[in-house]
This record gives sequence, structure tokens and C-alpha cells, in this order.
Amino acid sequence: MTTPSSTLLVIGGGPGGYVAAIRAAQLGIATTLVEAEQLGGTCLNIGCIPSKALIHAAGEFEKAGHYAGDSPLGIHVQSPRIDLAQTVRWKDGIVTRLTTGVAGLLKKHGVQVVKGWARIIDGKTVQVEQAGGQTLRLACEHLLLASGSQAVALPSMPFGGVVISATEALSPASLPRRLVVVCAGYIGLELGMAYRKLGAEVAVVEALEHALPAYDAELTKPVLASMRRLGIALHLGCSVQGLNASGDAVSVRSAQGEESELAADRVLVAVGRRPRTDGWGLETLLLDMNGRAVKIDDQCRTSMRNVWAIGDLTGEPMLAHRAMAQGEMVAEIISGKRRHFAPAAIAAVCFTDPEIVSAGLSPTDAEKAGLDYISAHFPFAANGRAMTLESTDGFVRVVARRDNHLIVGWQAVGAGVSELSTAFSHSLEMGACLEDVAGTIHAHPTLGEAVQEAALRALGHALHV
Repeated sequence: MTTPSSTLLVIGGGPGGYVAAIRAAQLGIATTLVEAEQLGGTCLNIGCIPSKALIHAAGEFEKAGHYAGDSPLGIHVQSPRIDLAQTVRWKDGIVTRLTTGVAGLLKKHGVQVVKGWARIIDGKTVQVEQAGGQTLRLACEHLLLASGSQAVALPSMPFGGVVISATEALSPASLPRRLVVVCAGYIGLELGMAYRKLGAEVAVVEALEHALPAYDAELTKPVLASMRRLGIALHLGCSVQGLNASGDAVSVRSAQGEESELAADRVLVAVGRRPRTDGWGLETLLLDMNGRAVKIDDQCRTSMRNVWAIGDLTGEPMLAHRAMAQGEMVAEIISGKRRHFAPAAIAAVCFTDPEIVSAGLSPTDAEKAGLDYISAHFPFAANGRAMTLESTDGFVRVVARRDNHLIVGWQAVGAGVSELSTAFSHSLEMGACLEDVAGTIHAHPTLGEAVQEAALRALGHALHV
């Protein structure tokens, strides 16, 4: 069965795909979107949103536990307990509201949504296998590839049984007594810390000599201190060999060749994600590739005319907000607008305890780039709002050129600093200098005052430190 041709056909209903479809429809482009699973993709269903819900629930449970003892706030409660099934239902409710909202937006704007598994025939034709054995053939003028990514498994420890990915970790039927997390990247530490707060014993194994390798030691120091307070065991410079013969422990080898076992009721493998390139006919297009990622230019064009690719399929950084921005841009280019994807910076957030946010260049990055720079940070220990939140660990750091004070990077670590990412992105995108931020009145008392104070300190006249 063949349906009428669309101007734009989008494969994948994740953040990049559904945003592209909505924006295209707003611009009057006849648009069809194909999604095999739930709208919203990894982010809304098994990634960003459910993980932050679980992290929040775990944090609230741990906080309640503090109030069962001596509390400086004068709050006293009985020993708390958690109904894990209800927590998962609450998390699923948030996911359902958001995915239902996406479906409503697509319908409101006139996007034709086809549920089924897409398989590319050529750059103008896609075959969709639907439930019940029905097959549709869709034709288009422009084909947008937004298939996302998938979790990477370890050859020595494939997913199944006690070995799980983040997907299974976000919907636990029960809490393991002992959880081993493989890889100390942001996914592993976010979920590892959440599980520890829920009551599991947690051990983290990392092949490198430092945790959260995407961030420098100054940023990760408060996170490592928090892990020690929580009682999370961190095994650095260790490689995972697989499960032991009885399947109740992870075999680990240190850099010195010493082998040991870590007891585990469940093992979370969080070694990363890779572009979803298999099983839907991508290879038929013979596109230029960057390893496993589809190669694109600064307009998200692939090597084939009128075939576009966005989001995780195109490689790092695999961030939902990057995919959204790319999807919106592609829709506008197809409509005739002049656009290029050239962001000054894309902020990245790690939702550990405390949180980390980074946008633009760190001092190390600036040094590698050969910039003559100045850098300054303002500690939350000197911020009144942080004190009232009992969260004085961490700081805001700014990096700027020495000659003209142009800001080239921001970083922060602390409770709730993910919300500062917008201010960081704004200043970088608008080409702000230290004087611009220092001269902007920031509301008091807020964590955002640390942004102004960091700029002031870089200029040599911080007021509160």
C-alpha cells in the first residue's frame, strides 16, 4: 500500500525528529513522521526525563532519612520507607504526560504520524512495517534521518539477566542489595548515586584513572566527595572481565594485573551509546560516515541530496537539545530560510549530586587552544542562597580572553546548577564580555549571583569573597 507523497519524511520521533516535524508543519511543509515505538524517543521515555524523575525521588528519600535523626533545621520524622512500585508509577506518569503532549502537538500542527518500523528503500522512498503485518510505502522529497542512539553492551557481559542497561535501571521491579556500575561516566554516576540513596550498596568500576573524564578534576572533586559520603566504592584503573562462573559477582582486573571479584545482584553497564544505524536500511543510501555516525555539514545535509541527518545518529555531542536545534534548523532550510548550525557553545549537564554544568571552553581547553585567558571562580560557600539550601559545596567558574575580556566558557558544580546553563549559553551566544555580566543586576538571594561574582572576580573586584 502506498500513501501520498510528503515533502518531508522524518524517521524517528525523538526530540530531534518531532521538533523538526512540528516546525516543518508550522512552515506549511507537508510532513510525515515514522516512529516504531513511543513518541519522544530515548529522552522522554528511557533517558533524560525518567532518569531525572528517579534521581529526584532518590534525593527526596535520602533527605527524609536525614530528618529521622538530628536535623539542624529542627525537622524530625519517623524512619522513612519507599514504595518502589509507586515511585516507578509516578515516573511513568510524567513520561506519559509528556509523550501524550508530543502526540497532541504533532496532531495539532497536521503532521501525519505513522507507527511502525521504517526501512529505507532509497533516498525518496521508505517502507514501513506496521503491527498486524500491514506494510506502507511512503514517498517524499526530503528525507530526514533522526533514529537516535542505543546503549553499548560489553562483549564480555552482554545485556540480559542481572546485566542491565540504563533502560532497565529506570524501571526497577525491586531494589538490588548490591549494584555494580560499569563505567564512571555521567550515566553511570547519575544512576549509581540514585540507587545508593534508595538503599543499595553500590560499587563503580572505571577503566580510566579518574571518574567523569569529560570534566576536569576541579569540577569533579565535589562529586567524588559526595560519593565518599554516600559510601559508594569507586574502583579506578580497573577493567571488567565479565561475570564470575556463578553469576553473582563481577570479575575485575586492576592496572597492575591483580584480579578480584565484586559481589553483585545486578550490574549496570553504562559504557556509552552509539548511533542507531542497524536494521532500518541506512546502508542502502551509501552515505559518507564518520565511524558509526552519519557525516553531515553545518546544515545537517548528508552526502546525498535532500537527505538530512540530525541528533545522536550524527555523533557527539549526543544531547537532546542539540538534536532539537538541528531539527528546527533543517525544517527552516527546507522551507527556504537561510540557516547554519554554528552554536557558540552547547551546554552539557551532569545530574550527579552535586550537579555539573559546562558550556564553552574550560581553562584546560583554552590552554590547548593557545588562548591567553583569565579564569576565576566564585564559591557557593559565600552565596547566601546556597547556605539557605544547605548546599554550599561547589562554585561557578568563568573563562575569558585576557585581551578583550570576551567570555569563552562557563563551568559550575553545585546543587541545582543545571538551571544556570541558560545564563551560560546566553552570554556565550551573545558574545558577552566580563563587564557585561558583571554590570548586570542579578536578583538576590539566588544561586545566579555567583555568575555575576565570578565575572567580577575575573575583573579583580569580587564583592563577596
